[in-house]
Amino acid sequence: MTARRGAAVGQGTGGRCIPAFRGYIFDLDGTVYRGDRLLPGARETIEGLRAAGRRVVFLSNKPIDTRESYARKLRCLGVPTRTADVINSSFVLARYLSARTPRARLFVIGERPLLAELRRAGFRIVANGDQADWVVIAFDRTFDYAKLTGALHAVRRGARLIATNPDRTCPVEGGEIPDCAAMIGAVEGATATRVEVIVGKPSRITLDVCLAQMGLRARDCLMIGDRLETDIRMGREAGMAAALVLTGVTDRRALRRSPIKPDYVLGDLRELLGAG
Repeated sequence: MTARRGAAVGQGTGGRCIPAFRGYIFDLDGTVYRGDRLLPGARETIEGLRAAGRRVVFLSNKPIDTRESYARKLRCLGVPTRTADVINSSFVLARYLSARTPRARLFVIGERPLLAELRRAGFRIVANGDQADWVVIAFDRTFDYAKLTGALHAVRRGARLIATNPDRTCPVEGGEIPDCAAMIGAVEGATATRVEVIVGKPSRITLDVCLAQMGLRARDCLMIGDRLETDIRMGREAGMAAALVLTGVTDRRALRRSPIKPDYVLGDLRELLGAG
């Protein structure tokens, strides 16, 4: 990876000096906030980067809120954010399908914000799996046997499988709950058919949307997140620097045991600007 434009701006917990990048991609939950609480240094770091002329986008694998909702939440927490600054797996999936099978009929395992994103992109949502061209699988807290049966019928009639994100669990206050991987496992098990593509992190599909939004190359950007298997893996596989922040689901023990290693480790976001 090449040197980035600008002088060093911070120092990670591991003692490595962090250079200034042209663009910064921030994961949200566990990185910028946890629940309805902004994490230490988030506002000051993002303000500092923007003041220095750096591009900042926010990236979430969660399909359970719209981009507008994420932007509104960040503004309420004191971080000025436009909808265009936010990318999530629902938006990426809609773009992916629009470029390949526009106006396809979709049987969706997912919640209302995902349905809204897909309808906005011109897709027809069908309640009967027999009519579907694709089965869309997402994190769905209303997932039930009826939806699983609908997916089975759709695949038996030739529908293809696509999913928003590979996360096994979703962090919540007080613990974790099952995420999209649980729905993927159920559908794959029932249909004996593998999902063709998962668009969310660590997929290059999602990264390319982020880079296009910023108008930058991977080597000019830093990915910051709290999950090794999604945030950090995406950065490393794309030749982009990646910083793990220890305010989310990954602790030092998990980091030591994982084959996926970040370029930098941050106690919190204050260390990104050397304020920690």
